[in-house]
Amino acid sequence: MGLFAAVMTGPGAGAIATIQLVGESAHGVLSDIFRPSGDRPPAFETGRIQLGHIVDGGEMVDQVTIGCEGPGTFAIHCHGNPLIVERIMKLLQGRGVELLGAERLLARTSAAERPDDSIAVEVKLALTKVKTLEGARIIAAQMEGGLSQKVRQWSLEIDSVPPDEIARQAGQIRRDSEIARPIVSGCTLALIGPPNTGKSTLLNALAGCEKAIVTDVEGTTRDWVSCEILMGPLAATVIDTAGLDADAVAAGHDEIDPAAQARSVEILQGADLVLLILDLSRPQVRIDRKLLETLAGKRVLAVLNKSDLPPRLDPGALPAGLGTPVRISAKQATGLDDLIGAIGRTLGVADFDPHTPIAFTPRQQALLERLASAATPSDPAAIVATLRHGPIEG
Repeated sequence: MGLFAAVMTGPGAGAIATIQLVGESAHGVLSDIFRPSGDRPPAFETGRIQLGHIVDGGEMVDQVTIGCEGPGTFAIHCHGNPLIVERIMKLLQGRGVELLGAERLLARTSAAERPDDSIAVEVKLALTKVKTLEGARIIAAQMEGGLSQKVRQWSLEIDSVPPDEIARQAGQIRRDSEIARPIVSGCTLALIGPPNTGKSTLLNALAGCEKAIVTDVEGTTRDWVSCEILMGPLAATVIDTAGLDADAVAAGHDEIDPAAQARSVEILQGADLVLLILDLSRPQVRIDRKLLETLAGKRVLAVLNKSDLPPRLDPGALPAGLGTPVRISAKQATGLDDLIGAIGRTLGVADFDPHTPIAFTPRQQALLERLASAATPSDPAAIVATLRHGPIEG
């Protein structure tokens, strides 16, 4: 392996940044640019942490700590100013170090540690992206159990288990993977409904802060506003759309309305779940026929807002296919726990077992798709071998 470095912390300014330096000659590079505090020379021993300065010739760049994590593996912890980080990286590059992104470096080092276990390497890469604790538990469970265990089992039984049975199991893993996807990768929730039903107020209540302008004037939201919210096991991007109101468009009240509403339709088509916000305090609700056609085939949950006011809407009169309505008051922030629970049940993630085998990379998904449709006895063995030992992305 050559000599590589990557910034392992996120982009932007921060208190501390970490640069990983890996390679057999890494200690030689550090000896050239690192001056430990005191009069002692650098001591690059596994498990030892040294305080000192990165220097460029006779000029001090930054005070740092350097930890030796193993032979040829070092972590440089410097101040998080992007200009300092960039300068240190350029110093390393000038001494023959190849600069990589964090994921590519992790992929190379992990592959070197476990060259015969592609799924274990992919677990390490995926854990750098997971946004929730529950998602991390699901991914971590795939390293020794989960998908890894299932692939090892297939490898041992490939000559004794009928191909159609392996194909059936692969199909089940694909279905379970789709259920787990909102937990592992996050999901998108679209708030839609007639104007002035409280979509912006609900967004603010879920976020716990002002993310959208809320007034009593209908149609205030002319474009969309979004925020990312942790709700139960989900990292959900919640998008407040422009009011989908066919009458407003037809009346031509605002030239922006048609474009805003077209964008709203685009958002809800790509959403994992659509929350249809309706005003419980109004006696009638008109849901545009074209909107209902757009929602056909989507997961939809009806949310009856303004439960703090006298109810006048009959939930039984709502069109079919809108799920079991949930009553809330976004203004009073009541019923939100019930709403979050309903979202989890509608997406099927409420009781997901983290040890369930899932595919969490495009490589795994493509191979499982092939395995689920393998028609000849020779196909399963080759595909399973590729799942277990094949090259990974990055």
